[in-house]
Order: sequence, then C-alpha cells, then structure tokens
Amino acid sequence: MTLYAYTDGASRGNPGESGIGAVVKNAGGSTILKFQRHIGKATNNIAEYTALLELLECMRGVVCTRLVVHSDSELMVRQLNGSYRVKEPELRRRYERVIALREELPFDIEIRHVTREQNREADRLANEGIDGASGRWQAANQV
Repeated sequence: MTLYAYTDGASRGNPGESGIGAVVKNAGGSTILKFQRHIGKATNNIAEYTALLELLECMRGVVCTRLVVHSDSELMVRQLNGSYRVKEPELRRRYERVIALREELPFDIEIRHVTREQNREADRLANEGIDGASGRWQAANQV
C-alpha cells in the first residue's frame, strides 16, 4: 500500500518563529494523519527538514510498502535526491538523520518536489504551528 505525505516548514523571518506541518493520505485521498507544531526560532530550511524528520519518525508504526513525500522545498528535495550538496552544518546533521531513517524504515521512501500550490494543506498546518496551535499526530478519526 502506498501512502502520500505532504510536509512543510515555515519561518516568519529567516531565522524567525517557525512551525512545521504534515499530512498523510491514502491512495483514495483520505487523510490518515496530520500534524502541526511550533518549533521556536529557526530558518526556513531547518523548519523544512524538521517537518520531514518528524514525519518519518511518526511513520515508524504505520504499515505501508511505499511512502511518497511531497515538499515545496526545492533545496531539501534536491539535497536528499543527490542533486545538491549539503554545506551548512546544521542542515547536514538533519540531512544525515533523514538518510538514516530512509534506511531504517521498512518501506520505500520517495521524495518529490511540488509547487507551493500543490502543498497548501501542509503550508496551512505549518503556519498554524507558528501561530501557536499545539500539535501532535492525529489519527484520521480525530481529524
């Protein structure tokens, strides 16, 4: 079974107050899980990686054969897919953790770049996180 995730990190200022958001859907488009959380002061790139890391950590208990992750962060997607090098030390640490999780998790993970328009729900959740909406993963029946 393939699941589809959308992640986003947002920062008001760079660095500035930041939030993360993610939503996971099944092949029919129904929401399985969603998340938003304030992460304090960070850069937009740190927020993007933090959203992805939190998603992958929370996917440990989810049964699927493939996870397709969508992000509007061209930098992060290209770094994770090998097109760009990761030079900044704080991003490098998060990048390495994502690579480790990709190897640990028992399903295939594909990371795709999408436009901001295609990532609206995750963007909204990340901005709710900045605004202080306390968040945690919620199962679909709690959404």
